[in-house]
Amino acid sequence: MYPILAFMLSTLSLHILTASASDPDPLQDFCIPNTEFSSTRTTSFNIVTCKNPKEVSPEEFVFSGIKSPGNFSDTGFSAISVNPAVFPGLNTLGMSFVRADLKAGGINAPHFHPRATEIAYVVQGKVYSGFVDSKNRVFAKTIEQGEVMVFPRGLVHFQMNVGKSPATILGSFNSQNPGTHKIPNIIFGSGVNDELLEKAFGLSLEQISVMRRKLIFPKKQSKF
Repeated sequence: MYPILAFMLSTLSLHILTASASDPDPLQDFCIPNTEFSSTRTTSFNIVTCKNPKEVSPEEFVFSGIKSPGNFSDTGFSAISVNPAVFPGLNTLGMSFVRADLKAGGINAPHFHPRATEIAYVVQGKVYSGFVDSKNRVFAKTIEQGEVMVFPRGLVHFQMNVGKSPATILGSFNSQNPGTHKIPNIIFGSGVNDELLEKAFGLSLEQISVMRRKLIFPKKQSKF
């Protein structure tokens, strides 16, 4: 009970401090999307029709989908993202969260969230965790059960289970749509021109192909 309470207090602090930094403020207490009507896309976000508050039930503010880990990748990492698409009660509240699990030795590859700051709370295990700032300085430390680390918005961050048992992390974002860009995917899975990659990383075409095969990315046609 106390670890979860600590996580919730940390999450509340994040949203109080950064309330104006990300999603727009809501214009009502809550907005459960009315699935009977389609949404309207604007340049910034989708405008959805809200259910009549009198028709909203308590169940729409409860999510039970993170009781167990999700499917693990080859890197020993599992993530279950929770946003308004799967948990309508979050809609317009300016937040989302994730359950992440790491097998012993598993990694969450370097990545960043362009639209949100993240708070990561360790539920169990020992996790080497950190981020890199815009001056290329690394801020990293092994954090354990009950500890929290913050990853500033837009900065590359990473995690690795350095314990002998599985690790579980709850991450909270101050945006309902934080976005995720994984560095390996961006470099080798987006179709960036091979010649540019050769010059940028000092890799041969064969080495680039090997990297793509390891990451299970099919070759995409590059365009200038």
